[in-house]
Amino acid sequence: MPEIASRQHLVVLNPLIEGALRQAGVKLHDLNAIAVAHGPGLVGALLVGVATAKALAYAARLPLIAVNHLQAHLYANHLCGFDIKYPAVILVVSGGHTELLYSEEPGSITLLGHTRDDAAGEAFDKVARALELGYPGGPIIDSLAEKGNPAAIDFPRALMNEEGRFDFSFSGLKTAVINHLYHARRQGHQYVIADVVASFQEALVDALVEKTVSAAKAHKAATVLIAGGVAANSRLRFKLKERLGHDLPYAGLYVPPLELCTDNAAMIAAAAYPLYRQGRYASLDLNAYPGLGMGDL
Repeated sequence: MPEIASRQHLVVLNPLIEGALRQAGVKLHDLNAIAVAHGPGLVGALLVGVATAKALAYAARLPLIAVNHLQAHLYANHLCGFDIKYPAVILVVSGGHTELLYSEEPGSITLLGHTRDDAAGEAFDKVARALELGYPGGPIIDSLAEKGNPAAIDFPRALMNEEGRFDFSFSGLKTAVINHLYHARRQGHQYVIADVVASFQEALVDALVEKTVSAAKAHKAATVLIAGGVAANSRLRFKLKERLGHDLPYAGLYVPPLELCTDNAAMIAAAAYPLYRQGRYASLDLNAYPGLGMGDL
């Protein structure tokens, strides 16, 4: 519920900033710049962040730096000190985005493919809701799937035979799970929730892995990176490492630690740093852009 989310931002943001400064042992005037994600995302939440950042930058007379939220997820890998070699293929998977990107060199990004409907994280959340498991769905399903049989139900894997194309589709998979539950309940059949979520997760992960490995092969990638909240999924990490080890043993796989996969301020700062070094500052009329694309600044 976007309005409630925005109101909650107003409640927690100032105490959060005060706590962060106190924990870091610095004052506002000790900082070099103020960075803020100005898109993409829910416009109300973005506006709260942008307005706060502008006020802080103005009050402390600090440069303001606008950061693309999606690009920031990629910088989570840079925070870990990985020796990232290029060219690289990058899988960005979250509640709002599922995209495959190609980076020939640092700073260059080309979109290879994206989801045509639901994002991977969105599918996790909707399946979890259908099973009344709670929110967010990704961690719950990941944990529960460990107790289930991933081969129990043959759920569909869309767009798997499109050679040379790297788009995803998860709406049909989500619908197949919901229909399976509906028919089982209507006919009074018993089903094992762990088997349902394990089979769902396996179908979704298979699609992500297949497309990512195919893109890495096609572009002779030296490195494969994963970013976004769904990068925390243990099955995705395991299967992608296994497939790359078999099909592309020369390619390195880098995944951020769990605390850097989901949205966090550290990745915003990391993405802002090269912009700060280049003097690419935003003006105080900066606005929020909920539909900002991966390649946009």
